[in-house]
Amino acid sequence: MRKKVIITGPTGAIGHALIEECIRNQVEVYALCHPGSKRIVGFPSNNLLHVICVDLSQLSDVKNVIPNDVDVFYHLGWVGTFGDARNNMHLQNRNVTYALDAIELARCCGCHTFVGAGSQAEYGRFEGKLRPDTPAFPESGYGMAKLCAGEMTRVQARKYGIKHIWARILSVYGPYDGKDTMVMSTIIKLLYGEKTSFTKGEQIWDYLYAKDAGGILFALGGEKSMDGKIYCLGSGLARPLKAYIEKIRDAINPSLSVGLGELPYAPEQVMYLCADNTDIIHDLGYEYRYSFEEGIKETVEWYKKEYNDESLGIFS
Repeated sequence: MRKKVIITGPTGAIGHALIEECIRNQVEVYALCHPGSKRIVGFPSNNLLHVICVDLSQLSDVKNVIPNDVDVFYHLGWVGTFGDARNNMHLQNRNVTYALDAIELARCCGCHTFVGAGSQAEYGRFEGKLRPDTPAFPESGYGMAKLCAGEMTRVQARKYGIKHIWARILSVYGPYDGKDTMVMSTIIKLLYGEKTSFTKGEQIWDYLYAKDAGGILFALGGEKSMDGKIYCLGSGLARPLKAYIEKIRDAINPSLSVGLGELPYAPEQVMYLCADNTDIIHDLGYEYRYSFEEGIKETVEWYKKEYNDESLGIFS
C-alpha cells in the first residue's frame, strides 16, 4: 500500500488533480515545484502535502531533503510545452536529461515505481485510436524528446529494479490548466465577452477531464499496472472539435457566437486524436467519473470563483 509519493511538475491541471487524489487516499505527497511558481497558492492546505521548490535541473539537490522510503515517483515536470519552445531542440533535449535525473532521485528515495508523463505527440499524426503499440513517428522536438525520455527512463528503471510506467497523455482540461490551451482560452474569452475564432472544428478529438487523469495516474502507481507498459490516457471517446466548442459555449451562455470556420487549418493539423483506453479499463479496472459536460461545468465554475471580478458583472 502506498504511503508516500513524489510529484514533479505538480502545478498544472494534472498535477493538482493527482495531489487531490493522493490526499483523498491518505497518501503523503512531496511536490517538487519550480521556484517562484505562482500556482502553488492553489494547493490544498493539508499536513500530507510537502512543497519543495527546486528547478528540474537541480533534482539531485533534494535527495537529502526527502525521506528514503518513498513508494512512487510521478514525473510530470517538463519545460517548453507550448509554442516555438516545442521545437527548441536543445531545450527539449535537456528534458530527457531531467527525466533521467528523476529516475536517479527515485532510486535515492527508495521508490519501487516510476510513472512518467508522455504525450500523444510521440505518435505524430495517426488516423485511428492510439494504442501502446501504435508506431511512433513524432514530428516535433517535444514529441521526439518525450519518446526518448520514455525509452531511456525505462532502461534505467530496469537497471535499478524500479517498476516503470509510461503514460502517453492526450488532451486534458480542467482547473489550473494553462490559459493558452483551446479549452481554457475559450472559457476565458467567452466569460469576458471577447470574440473567439476557430477552424471549422471538423477534427475528431478526445478530451479527458483532469480529475479523471489524476485518478488514472494514481491507479498507474498501484499494483495493478504492468511493469514496462505504455498506457494511453484519454477518455476513449471522440467527437468533432466543433461539438466541444459548442458545449463550452453552452456552459457559459448558449446565445453567444463562437466563430467556427473563421480560421484555416494549420499546415500539419492533426485531424484525429483518440485513445484506446482498453488497458486502463482492463488492467486498472478504472471507472471514468466525468463526462465532458460535467468537467466543463466544474472548470467554468472554478475559473469564475478563482478570478472573480465583480466590476465586469459577468461572474454572477
